[in-house]
Amino acid sequence: MFKSLLAAAVVSVISSVACAADNFATPKEAEAMVAKAVKALGADRTATLKEITGKDKKWVDRDLYPVVYDMHGKCIAHGQNEKQVGKDLIDLADADGKEFIKERVSLATSKGKFWQDYKFTDPVSKKVLPKSAYCEKTGENIVCAGVYKR
Repeated sequence: MFKSLLAAAVVSVISSVACAADNFATPKEAEAMVAKAVKALGADRTATLKEITGKDKKWVDRDLYPVVYDMHGKCIAHGQNEKQVGKDLIDLADADGKEFIKERVSLATSKGKFWQDYKFTDPVSKKVLPKSAYCEKTGENIVCAGVYKR
């Protein structure tokens, strides 16, 4: 009887963890979101920027969304916070003081495609969490999408 209850409890915990993991984006999904945004920007830049900022369902997947900057750190589309659009964010720092937009512009210039770690507010929990963003330079823009480290 005890073994049956213990086995049932273990299965329940494993199922809960697996189900919770499905609720959050993966690094592979972040890379796919960026690729999708880069392609869409190439096809119709104006419509894509509007859709991203408008939180169109094709640009929001659980806690995953794209953000687009120009090469000077100005936000030109944001999948979760339209108030950032049009703002020069080059000096924006995370909770640890890391100027991640400045670093992002530098990495886009030197590498083109890269992963970047920083801290940001999770749209699901509303807590500041460690985050890794995958970014690609496309023309004069930087497209990013990230995953929160839980």
